[in-house]
Order: sequence, then structure tokens, then C-alpha cells
Amino acid sequence: MRGVVGGARLAVFGRAIHAIARISDELWFDPVEKGLSLRSVNASRSAYACVFFSSMFFQRYSCRNAPEIYPNKNGIHFAYKLVIKAVLPVFRCLNTLEKNVEKCNIYVNVIDSYVVFQLFCKHGVVKTHNLTFQESEPLQAVFAKHLCPNVLKFQSRQLSDILMHFPTSQDEITLAVTPMKVCFKTYMEDEMDFAKAMHTEIHLTPEEFEYLQVGVNSEVTFCLKELRGLLVSAEALCAPISVHFDISGKPIAFSIEDTVVEASFVLATLADTENRTSSHHSPHLSHIHKRSPALKRSKKDIETATNTADNLIPTEEVVPPAPYEEFHSLFFGAVLSKAQDVGHVFHSLATASDTEEELSNGQISQAF
Repeated sequence: MRGVVGGARLAVFGRAIHAIARISDELWFDPVEKGLSLRSVNASRSAYACVFFSSMFFQRYSCRNAPEIYPNKNGIHFAYKLVIKAVLPVFRCLNTLEKNVEKCNIYVNVIDSYVVFQLFCKHGVVKTHNLTFQESEPLQAVFAKHLCPNVLKFQSRQLSDILMHFPTSQDEITLAVTPMKVCFKTYMEDEMDFAKAMHTEIHLTPEEFEYLQVGVNSEVTFCLKELRGLLVSAEALCAPISVHFDISGKPIAFSIEDTVVEASFVLATLADTENRTSSHHSPHLSHIHKRSPALKRSKKDIETATNTADNLIPTEEVVPPAPYEEFHSLFFGAVLSKAQDVGHVFHSLATASDTEEELSNGQISQAF
């Protein structure tokens, strides 16, 4: 793989690296003929990120058919896993990078096991970074966002304005939707001292979204850290953000789509058993709203070994969980040890990709 990123788009590429760094200490560098994917999953398997740069994003891009270059024993090409702390220094100061770097050559040296970032700076200065990689099967989230009953779409600037009202120390946030309103609010634990805690709620009407679809009333709670990372990429592209989700305990997906860049962050949510048993899809709850042009402003089921009400693993005995379980874990086939007992089945949110089509466009699909 060889690609050249111009100075104007180098900041966009760098912001994607910074966004992924909020997810994990590891980065999957995954080039295919149609473009380059950067993927990551956190240690608890509760957050997954993928940013795909099409070949049109680069000034020049070439990549031979990856399975023919470096197939593994299953015929699936390898991705290149990097330590994120080694990649971040290359894109440490994005503003300076954009002003002083004319272009960046990116290529894979398979023989010496390096991913090379070569920065061509002003005054003829060339900085070369050889980053050692580890061969790994590529990651692919398995989550059918198109089946989610609830969809929000709004500008990234609007979401940033909402989140600025929540302190940076806030770990989780709750998103609640009905056909009449959308609410972002502070997640309050049962044992929290309400006298000392600051509670923030921001209510929005359907007209404030570019698109709103509510198929089921729900409240989902997820981590803020990863979401703030997505905003770093979205604001660089000036692209709208789409949010797909279901009831609590099921994943929530935030995605942005540009003509040459696509990004998707799939996050775990807290499992609320009461909502799981009481919430259901009802025709009379369905509500779709598209914002009128006159109103526009200027301005990828997570499964753990715990038994929940909609657990897909057959069990002889179901143990009722607490009202709020901890965040569920994502399980990625590419990072699971092959020595694990294959008889123990997980309803996995991710697996090793087996087609180039899936790898190139970051498609998220449901597995049963």
C-alpha cells in the first residue's frame, strides 16, 4: 500500500488518529484497493471505531489485492496492528502540521514490518517515522444499524454545543427519546448524593434535527469519552452525525459520512432490565420527521456472559440481573484467542472480515 496525503487533508487524517486514540492503545491499519481503514477496539470490548478513507481522499493511492500479497491460512489478508502511542507523535500538533507539512507519504514495508509515515516539510525538511507493526486479522463490527428503530441526524456543531454543558469529568450520559422530544441528561447512579451532584438536562424538539425517527421510546446510557473523540473527526469534515440505537443494553452507533471519508463508532450501553421487559416496538409510536429547509440553522446486541432478558444464549437457568448492569463487552473475533473453547458461543458484535467489500466500506452487518 502507498498513499500520499496533501497538507490540507493531513489535519483530517490526524484528527482521525486522535479520535481513535480515545478508544484504545492499539490501532488496526487496514489498507485495501478501495481505500484505507483505521480501526480500534477498547480493552473491555465496549467501544469500537472505524474511519475509512477512500482512495479519492489521497493525492495518490495504490494497493494491490491484499489477499494475494499476504494471505493467512484462511485466505484472509492481514491488517497491521500498531501501538497508538507510536502513531500519535507523528500527528501531535495538527495546526502546525497543516501549516508546515506539504504532503505525507504513507506506505507499508512488509519485509521489515514497518508502516512508514514520511512528512515532507517546508524548506526541504523530510521526517521519516518507521513504526513497527504486528500482523493481525482485521476487525469488523457486526451490528445492523439499519435495523435500529431510532435514528437522529444533526450537525456535529450542534452536538458539540450540547456536550459543552456537561463537565469533562462526566463519564456517562443518557439519551432519552420520544416522538415529541429528545433529551440529553446526566446519568445519575442510585447511590449518588443528589444534594452534591449537578444534574444537567437539555431538551430538543423534532424540528431541531435534520432527521428524526422514533420507533420506540427509550433511554440509553453510554460513555462520553469515545463520543467526544468522534466529534474531533466530524468537525474537521463539517459533516452531519447520524445516531442509530434501540433500547438500553443494545449498542448505539454514531456515524459520519463524507464524500471521501466515513467514520463509525459503536458504543455499549447500560442494560436496564425494566426497559427491556416493558419496551416494545409499537406502530403508534413510530414517528419520522425531516427538518424543513426553512428550519435549517446556519449554524455499529452486545453480549456478555451475564444473562439478561434478551440473552440469545440458551441456558438452563436465568439469573435476574440488577436493575442496571455494568457496560456489556463487545467480542471481536479477530482478537479472541483461537485456543478458546469453540463450543462456548457468544452473540458477537464483531468478527474477522472475510471479504474486501466489507473491509473497504466499513459496512456494519448483523450476524446471527
